[in-house]
Amino acid sequence: MRGVRRSARGEASRNADRELDRFAMANEVFHLTRARSELCHRSRGAASARRRRPFSTFELVSARESGRTGGAGLSSADRAYVGSRHIPTKGPWGVDEMDSEAYVSQFSADGSLLVAGFRGSRIRVYDAERGWKIHKDISCRSLQWTVSDIALSPDQQFLAYSSLSPIVHIVNVQSSGRESHANVNEIHEGLDFTGNEHDEEDFGIFSVKFSKDGKEVVIGNNERSIYVYDLAANKVSVRIRAHKADVNAVTFADESGNVLYSGSDDSLCKVWDRRCLVGEKSAGILTGHLDGVTFIDSRGDGRYFISNCKDQRIKLWDIRKMSSGVRTRPMKMVDWDYRWMPFPSEAHHFKHPDDKSVATYRGHSVLRTLIRCYFSPIHSTGQRYIYTGSSDKSVHIYDVVTGKTIERLSWHGSVIRDCTWHPYSPTLVTSSWDGYLARWETSGNNDDPSRLAPDKQRARPYAQYEDLFMM
Repeated sequence: MRGVRRSARGEASRNADRELDRFAMANEVFHLTRARSELCHRSRGAASARRRRPFSTFELVSARESGRTGGAGLSSADRAYVGSRHIPTKGPWGVDEMDSEAYVSQFSADGSLLVAGFRGSRIRVYDAERGWKIHKDISCRSLQWTVSDIALSPDQQFLAYSSLSPIVHIVNVQSSGRESHANVNEIHEGLDFTGNEHDEEDFGIFSVKFSKDGKEVVIGNNERSIYVYDLAANKVSVRIRAHKADVNAVTFADESGNVLYSGSDDSLCKVWDRRCLVGEKSAGILTGHLDGVTFIDSRGDGRYFISNCKDQRIKLWDIRKMSSGVRTRPMKMVDWDYRWMPFPSEAHHFKHPDDKSVATYRGHSVLRTLIRCYFSPIHSTGQRYIYTGSSDKSVHIYDVVTGKTIERLSWHGSVIRDCTWHPYSPTLVTSSWDGYLARWETSGNNDDPSRLAPDKQRARPYAQYEDLFMM
């Protein structure tokens, strides 16, 4: 009998594991993603109507040149189909090497510039079209601990940078001269988000974003709030006590600027509609995470977004499934601290009793810092993938539709906190706590002296003790 009971328990455990691993995708986002990233019917029929294996770029171009597409060129979905099969997995090659941890990185909207922020007081802007030469070398002003976030204005004229302080600084990245020393040879204008209401030493900013029209800046902070700054009026226009814990992530939902998404250490994602904002009540709440949300990226359509979380999951959300309040209490996580403890193995099996997410992606690791995740570019991939940094020193790339890990990019010797995919070219840049900025391509010259060899790996950019506080 003992053997029977033991077998039954083992079977139950295996069933639970299968249930946990089962990937489900809502019909609508499934079809929207496929429509953006797979061949249109005209191109599929022109290339080969009956064949099931993937079409090559040569076949598509040949069909177009021979007139079998009826004189029409490749559609945006056709281009994304081709681009999505050229994932940047080769390399890496070095972009830069610093003596402090790389925290954040971001391509400009047109891909001509790459911006990276490092622990301490350094931000560098690289010219991606001219051999990754340094376009601007910025020595920051009044930083606490590190550059916590960076944001380029839509016109790529100005860069906003934040820290664990109440001031967001604005610097002109298109001004003459490569060196920019705060208030020495250039003015770094400060946007004060506190006024006289808070103690500056206790105020820290985790997330900063420009609106799509460049007229506003929104931040998330450790005061559990979202602030919107009107650049023309030069003042904070909106203050919302948004969550019950630190707001680690906030972003605009789409180009209108009316809707905001936020994520917090209280495990909740919230939606805010500024057109009908009454008091501090959100338009809706999305439950499903079991720990602090570290980052949010919008799909740009005002409907879908993804969030990364300390529960080791990325979730895809549809805001039409949001609730007016929290209906059930989430399952209590075990007592642990993600900054220095490993994730408890038993917590992998926990599930929120009122999970509203559309899909869940697993495999990466979110430890020690606020690791970021993104949709892949719409132009080159049709947003077919989700990619994320990871504390396991890799970049994980998931297929949105299937939930499977498509690629895992590994070379770095430490945490990859951030990564950024070029909006048009098959290039991905990783920023790691080992001090390296590295780029990955679909192809490249292995004899290039910038190729990073395995013996160049290092755990930290300098040999000192491990800091217990990491953000």
